Amino acid sequence: MIIDHIGMSVEKYDECKEFYKKALAPLGITLVKEIPKYFASGFGKNGKPEFWFGKGEKNTPRMHVAFKAESREQVDAFYKAAVEAGGKDNGKPGVREIYHPNYYGAFVLDPDGNNAEAVFHGA
Repeated sequence: MIIDHIGMSVEKYDECKEFYKKALAPLGITLVKEIPKYFASGFGKNGKPEFWFGKGEKNTPRMHVAFKAESREQVDAFYKAAVEAGGKDNGKPGVREIYHPNYYGAFVLDPDGNNAEAVFHGA
């Protein structure tokens, strides 16, 4: 990753926290750090939070965050978990040849309307 971490604000903090806990679990991404005083949550792997959000105004325009998947099956599992967690479909799992022939992604809107994606770049 070329960015150490990224952060955004969300209006529906508790809903988003529960959504991302469930949606990112199939990718091996967990809630690594929470700072209740600031209503902030950091998600990542191996103890390092890379994706942060905190309670605030909705982002305008909405954010788009793509999370790495290790297989097409993980993308499918992310999509299923995200929709079951209350996310809204914004692009079912599939190949997006517009990006490249092996780009396999799925898109779901979180409770604040941000576009969360899981993507696998392999064959």
